[in-house]
Amino acid sequence: MRLQTLAAASGLTFALAGCATSGGLHPNAALSDPASLNAERSLANVQLSEAAWPKDDWWTVLGDPQLSALIAEALHDNPSLVEADARARQAQANAGAVDATRQPTVNVGGGVAEERLPTSIPALGNGRLGSTKYVYGSFKWNLDVWGGQRAAWEAALGQQRAAEIDAQAARIMLSTNVARAYVQLGYAYAQQDVAFAELKRASEARDLTRQRVAAGIDNQMQLKQSESEVASAQGQKAQADRAIDAAQTSLSVLLGKGPDRGKDITRPALLPPAALSVPANLPVELVGHRADLVAARWRVEAASKDITSAKTEFLPNVNIGAMAGLINFGGADLFSLRNRFYEAAPAISLPIFDGGRRRANLNSKDAQYDLAVAQYDKTLVSAVNEVADDYDAIASMQQQIAAQQRALDAANDAWTLAEQRYKAGIGSYLEALSVRQELLAAEQRMAALHAQQSDLNVQLIQALGGGFRPQAGAELTSR
Repeated sequence: MRLQTLAAASGLTFALAGCATSGGLHPNAALSDPASLNAERSLANVQLSEAAWPKDDWWTVLGDPQLSALIAEALHDNPSLVEADARARQAQANAGAVDATRQPTVNVGGGVAEERLPTSIPALGNGRLGSTKYVYGSFKWNLDVWGGQRAAWEAALGQQRAAEIDAQAARIMLSTNVARAYVQLGYAYAQQDVAFAELKRASEARDLTRQRVAAGIDNQMQLKQSESEVASAQGQKAQADRAIDAAQTSLSVLLGKGPDRGKDITRPALLPPAALSVPANLPVELVGHRADLVAARWRVEAASKDITSAKTEFLPNVNIGAMAGLINFGGADLFSLRNRFYEAAPAISLPIFDGGRRRANLNSKDAQYDLAVAQYDKTLVSAVNEVADDYDAIASMQQQIAAQQRALDAANDAWTLAEQRYKAGIGSYLEALSVRQELLAAEQRMAALHAQQSDLNVQLIQALGGGFRPQAGAELTSR
């Protein structure tokens, strides 16, 4: 009779399955194919190399022990990495909590209650004090017939993987930021050199002009002009000093230390440029070498599993529950077989009407999937273009440096001739100082170009993934 009742209830439940439906709801977005992002013409003049991907310790190939030590210090002490790791652990804990909902639950309990039953109801007692004792064990399990709980766990696991990769991305970002701040510090020192030399040149020109005014050769206008150049050079020197302090402070922040730490960093040497090459089949391979793309792809996968889980909420749900124990009202012997009780409660439930809550939830999950796909596509397009633009910028920078080197050589030659003319008594010292000013300006432009070249090389390393490699076992597993 019990089996017949359960079968009838099951049949009625499945017959009503169409009352709450997910029909007509679905995501609209589709992942872009990396191969469709053509970059052949943009990278036509770039050498192809399978070994072009950066290593995970890419900074060591630059040959600067101080930079390597600074990056190691930042990776150990920067608090932002603690924050990223905490988010990863939080996502891991959430995945564990979701997984726990898939497992059966077993509880045990017991208690003793003292009571006085009223005499106004003879059937309950005689007004004396009594006691109730009980112990029980219970068991509950959602059978997850349609895999909704499993899908929810897989979604949480996908978010966990994304958070773990975000933590790796934070380390890559930190290492490249340290290198770029290091380059900026070196450039600030180069600016200081040029500013100091310009101040010295302007001061000498002013002193000479002052002598010429006293001798009646020049006038006050020329003296004021030379004094203006000195003041301008002093301002440039102060600006260069400030640039050094700012770069040192930036490095202190990245290292997770106080401002005095930056002042202990010795003057950086010029970082060598990286080889100009590009990995074969760049757009396709880039997907596996950039942490942001891998994390974005995991979030798409997680959103897909969320949709699967939300759809199962429209289907019948089957639960199994059981309870057994002992209870005694007023007696002394609780553990007697006559005090035993038990309950077995298989249950089937089906949503008939919920005011549209489940449809709204599924519609939200569809939108979240579309958003995750859009963010992935946006990151992919940006990544491919970023790599191509960095390669183009580096190639252009090489041409600019070559042209500036010719200008610098010419300025050096002009300064040499001006010195020779002055020593030979043909030209004036003011003329020589004017030529020296052109040479200093050329040196300043060259220093700026070298700093930009080093910075672009670090940006290219970051654009190519900064040495990221997906860890083994970072794919969805089944259990």
